[in-house]
Amino acid sequence: MALLALIVTFSVPNFASADQAPGFLVSSEWLEEHIEDKKLIVLEVRYYPHRYYTIGHIPGAVQVQRFRDLGDNNGQGTLMMFPSKQAFQSTLRRWGVNDDSMLVLYDDARTALASRLYFLLKLYGYDMSRVKLLNGGTVAWQSFNDMSREPVKKQPGNVTLKDADTKLFVDWSVVYDRVVSSRSPDYVLIDARPKFGYTGEKKTHAVRAGHIPGAINIVSLDGTTGGDEQVWKPLSQIAEMYKSVPKDKNIIAYCHDGFRMSLAYLQLTALGYKNVRLYNGGWGHWGNKFSLPVVKGSEPFAGDFKL
Repeated sequence: MALLALIVTFSVPNFASADQAPGFLVSSEWLEEHIEDKKLIVLEVRYYPHRYYTIGHIPGAVQVQRFRDLGDNNGQGTLMMFPSKQAFQSTLRRWGVNDDSMLVLYDDARTALASRLYFLLKLYGYDMSRVKLLNGGTVAWQSFNDMSREPVKKQPGNVTLKDADTKLFVDWSVVYDRVVSSRSPDYVLIDARPKFGYTGEKKTHAVRAGHIPGAINIVSLDGTTGGDEQVWKPLSQIAEMYKSVPKDKNIIAYCHDGFRMSLAYLQLTALGYKNVRLYNGGWGHWGNKFSLPVVKGSEPFAGDFKL
C-alpha cells in the first residue's frame, strides 16, 4: 500500500530543522492527501464530545467519546481504568477497524486525548506502524479545510486484539511498594498534571488534593503549544522538560484521568526512554482511596513522608 511506503515530510513550523519529528505525527497536509485511502479510518476524540455535531469534524471521521469508549466504567473508584480487551475490541469493531486499517487519531486538546487512544491500541497489540496522530488536531485541519456535521457510521470491522502487554502499566500496589514504601532508586514517578493539581492548590478529579508521595511534577502539556497551533514542540524542548529523569530508570507516569499521562508516555518513548509504564487509574483512583497517603506542596515528599 502506497500509504505505508510514503516517507512523510512534516511541514509544521514548530519543529526545528535539527529535530526529528516522531514518526507517529502527521500533518493536516498529509491527511488531505490520504483522506480517501480505502483502509484509512479517522477517529476524533473531542474534549466536549457534542462538538462533533455542533462545530463539526473532519469529513469521514468517526466520533470517539473519551470517557465511554476509552475507560472501564464499572465502579472501580474511577471512570478511567483501562477497558478490557474484549470491550475495547468491540469498540474498535464498531468504528470499522480491521487488522490492516490505517488509523489517524486527532483531538482538540493538543493530542492529550488522542494519546490515550494511541496508548490503548499499543497496550492491546495493534500494529502501531499503522497508527498516526494528527499534529495540531482540529485547529490544523480547520485552518484550510471544511468540517462536516454529518455523523459517520462504518461497517463493523473484524480487528482482533492481543492480551494486554503487562510491561506497559502498573497498579497502585506497585507504586505504593516501589516509590512510597521502599523508595527504590530504580523508580521515578511522574505526575503529569498541572502544577495546581500536584501541589494541592486545586482539587480535581478526586475527593482529595495533592500528589502521591515521591512523585515529581512534569506537566506533559508543556511539551505542546496552545492557542492557534496546538502542536508538539521540538523534541529538543521536550527533552529539556525530562532532563532530570535518567533513561536507565523504571518510569511510572500518572495524571488524573488517563489522558495527560498517555501524552507523557508518548513524549518519553519518542525521546528513547525504554522502561515507561502508566499507573492504571492514576490520581482518579489513588486520590479517592482514603487509606493511601497523599502529600501537598511543591516537593515530592512532605510532612511525615519527608523523614
